[in-house]
Amino acid sequence: MKQKFDIITSTCVPLPLENVDTDQIIPARFLKATTREEKFFGDNLFRDWRYNADGTLNKDFVLNNPTYSGQILVAGKNFGSGSSREHAAWAIAGYGFRVVVSSFFADIHKNNELNNFVLPVVVSEEFLSELFDSINANPKMEVEVDLPNQTITNKATGKSETFEINAYKKHCLINGLDDIDFLLTNKDKIEAWETRSR
Repeated sequence: MKQKFDIITSTCVPLPLENVDTDQIIPARFLKATTREEKFFGDNLFRDWRYNADGTLNKDFVLNNPTYSGQILVAGKNFGSGSSREHAAWAIAGYGFRVVVSSFFADIHKNNELNNFVLPVVVSEEFLSELFDSINANPKMEVEVDLPNQTITNKATGKSETFEINAYKKHCLINGLDDIDFLLTNKDKIEAWETRSR
C-alpha cells in the first residue's frame, strides 16, 4: 500500500521550460538500475541540470535554490516527452514530488506517473501562466490539489480549475493501491466470477 491521496496543499517548485523530455528528467546512463530505488533516482532527478560537468552544484538550477520547495512541481508544456522510460517517474517520486502540473503531458509519461503515485494535473495554458506568475511573486504561495473533487486552486489568486483523471487510477490513488493491490482487494470477486464461469 502506498500513501493515500486526498487533498494536497503545498508550496511549489517552478520549472517553466517546455518540452522537458525523459532524458532530461533522468539521463540514460542511470537506466542500468532495474529496481526502483527511490532515493537513488530522486538524487539524480534532472541530474545534468542540477550539477555542473565537474560534479559541483549548479546554483542557478531551481532544485538547488532554497527559495523553492514543496511537493508540487509546476512544469511547462509538453512535460515527459521522449522515451517511455518509467525511471523518469521513479525519479520524480523519489525526489518527493506528489503532483506535477503542466498544460500538456506526453501520454506514456503521464501514465507512468500515475502508476508511481504521482498525480499529473493538466491545466489550461492561462492557468499555468498565472501559477508561474504567482510563484515568482511569492515563492511561499500554496496550491491546493483536491483529488476527490478533481480541482486545483491557486491560493494566491483564489482561481480554480477542474482536471480529468481516469476513474480507476483515481480510485487507486485515493485508496493507496497499485494494480496488484487492487487485484488482491478484489480476490473474492475474481474467484466468484471464475467459479460461475466454469
